[in-house]
Amino acid sequence: MLCRWWKGMCLWGVLWVVACGAPENKDAELNKAMFEVAKNYAALVSANYADVESKVKALKEAVDAFVANPTKEGLDKCKQAWLAARDPYGQTEVFRFYNGPIEQEEREGRINAWPLDESYIDYVAGKADSGIVNKKAQFPEITKEVLRSLNEKDGETNISVGFHAVEFLVWGQDLNADGPGNRPHTDFVDGGTASNQDRRRKYLQVVTEMLVEDIVAVKEAWKTDTAGNYAASFVVEKTAKESVQKILLGMGSLSGGELSGERMNVAFESKDQEDEHSCFSDNTQADILNNALGIQNVFLGRYGAVQGKGIYDLLVAAGKKELADRLKAEMEASVAAIKAMPGAEKKSFDQLLAGADTDPGRVRIKASIDALRKQTKTIADSAAALGITINLQ
Repeated sequence: MLCRWWKGMCLWGVLWVVACGAPENKDAELNKAMFEVAKNYAALVSANYADVESKVKALKEAVDAFVANPTKEGLDKCKQAWLAARDPYGQTEVFRFYNGPIEQEEREGRINAWPLDESYIDYVAGKADSGIVNKKAQFPEITKEVLRSLNEKDGETNISVGFHAVEFLVWGQDLNADGPGNRPHTDFVDGGTASNQDRRRKYLQVVTEMLVEDIVAVKEAWKTDTAGNYAASFVVEKTAKESVQKILLGMGSLSGGELSGERMNVAFESKDQEDEHSCFSDNTQADILNNALGIQNVFLGRYGAVQGKGIYDLLVAAGKKELADRLKAEMEASVAAIKAMPGAEKKSFDQLLAGADTDPGRVRIKASIDALRKQTKTIADSAAALGITINLQ
């Protein structure tokens, strides 16, 4: 009788372990997987921002050389350096939307705010005396403090600093239906075209230096070998789920409300090139592509030499391989659709905006928007499958 009772107790104990102990082990394994994803994400972010830092410093070198000797060749080098910096920066925008380093101290607004009212900075067609550059009495000195205080003052299009301020100063207003802006280098030469050439040189040099400083600050916050910075607080095993929530929120927010919405659909509906992201340089299609690649990088856990665990691996570890494969395929489809936007005619984004909705260019833009919206929903579904809630616009 005693033996039978003992066997029963042993059997009950086994059942209790199976019923209660296994989920604990499973939760611990999933948390460990989340920690590995957070750790690799921090390394990926650090590597990406390091590339941006290198490129914006090269831009500053080009600008400094041009300001010292303003030639057409020098202005062309500034353009090339700006475009080179935009590629890695576009891939960092998935690291936003959760109050990380890029969004602290209003850095994102100083780095990449848009759309930009050109007349807030410099002259435009029909307004030769407009802008900070030409208001010497109001702004006697062009300094970092002055430009920082004026950024988004009295209106969200009153952009005075960042990538797009540099873009406008280098390319000038885009008045060309078939190409980017075409500011003459003589706008920066004493006695050349336009007026206040010395102030325009100063503005370009100061705003580029500010851009470097803000990028460096963000990069330093994400260095993975530094104690006490943001990366150190992000890669903590007991808060790994919170970090993964931020990762997914960044992916979903960029994919949905920001990229398919603000950056693409707004311009698609208005058909106005002023609503495109990089309207002065006609670099918008590359901006869009790099945003999509940034989302894909995080999902797959890769950037350059960094190759580790991403959200795909986490979904597989959670027993959601079918969902992981579906999202992987949708991201590949989004990237392919964006790459196809220029078409065989190689038109820029602003050229594709015009015409009827049945025109090939607008059909390709709409296909890209729809592909991004589809993957956004699956990103939200993936978060839910991991027991994570993200609120997407």
